[in-house]
Amino acid sequence: MNKRGIVAVAAAGALALSLAACSGGASGSSSSAGAGNGTPETVKIMVGGIDKQIYLPYKLADQLGFYKKFGVNVELSTEQNGGVGAEDAMISGQVDFAGAWYNHTIELQPKGKEVIDVVQLSGAPGERLMCTDKSGVKSAADIKGKNMGVTDLGSGTDKLTQFIAHKAGLSTSDYQTVAVHAGATAIAALKQGSADCAMTTQPTVTALTSQKVADTVVDLASTEGAKKALGGAWPAAGLLGRSEWVNKHKDATQRVVNALVATMHWIDEHSAADIANKLPAEYVNNSTITKDQYIAGLTTDKGQFLPDGIMPAGGPKTVLDMEKQLGLDTSKVDLSKTFTNDYAQKANKDAGTKVSTTPAGSDG
Repeated sequence: MNKRGIVAVAAAGALALSLAACSGGASGSSSSAGAGNGTPETVKIMVGGIDKQIYLPYKLADQLGFYKKFGVNVELSTEQNGGVGAEDAMISGQVDFAGAWYNHTIELQPKGKEVIDVVQLSGAPGERLMCTDKSGVKSAADIKGKNMGVTDLGSGTDKLTQFIAHKAGLSTSDYQTVAVHAGATAIAALKQGSADCAMTTQPTVTALTSQKVADTVVDLASTEGAKKALGGAWPAAGLLGRSEWVNKHKDATQRVVNALVATMHWIDEHSAADIANKLPAEYVNNSTITKDQYIAGLTTDKGQFLPDGIMPAGGPKTVLDMEKQLGLDTSKVDLSKTFTNDYAQKANKDAGTKVSTTPAGSDG
């Protein structure tokens, strides 16, 4: 090789090294850099029923292109009836986050599982206790001797049913609990009489009402309803992750929260019809509900969603008190480790959006 060729090869090599160094410096400094090659990190989220209205922000963020906008590749999945629950899949490492209820962070801590809620989507469970006319249930006190439908045994809906019974002076031995899941299976259970009531959400609620199968006995679909029935704001749907994983993937976590906070503001600024139009057609129009019914239900219950992703003041303590009254040993539970507002506050600040929720402090 002549001298000119050697110089050319050396120059090309130096340029390649320089480009590689620039690339590594731009994205390789964080564990969220996608193996250091500049590609977005993939984050896996399993949702506890992705077509339920209480969890609609996860899919809506995807439909609006917000995950992509904020530089993260999110793989969404949903828990299946009779399958592994979202929070269990997250704990075992099958997925990185669970779209699940905040109360799981409190329940898991005494078991040595450090789980943290990084963005709060709702200030109320979004649930309604729906009972058939035949059941004769008109208040929580009437559920004695009845078959009470919940999504799954030990689920959040199970705990809510227990707490409502407790406040009415009843215990779990005063009624029978039946796993009816949601949607068509819950509707069938009430129609067939295998359940007298069911703790369920939209769009199942509207389907039950429109088909004249059951009516609302206890309304937990709004923050005001939760305060009346449960004693305070009851934060439900949130993004839960193992604290260890979150601490190692702070950049990816922030990007996911950025997308979800942007989605919460979008929900706040748009109508139920606008939201329904952005969701997959099968979510809003299927064998159990029409699109008009879906929109009607969402219009009624849209107030459950927090506009900014901030954990509401007093919410964690309300949930803690419920768990304590239901028999959980909460003596060593550190509420400050069950949630953080840091990611949501940064997301709002960076986007220049207003924080309208009074945030919970480290003491709940």
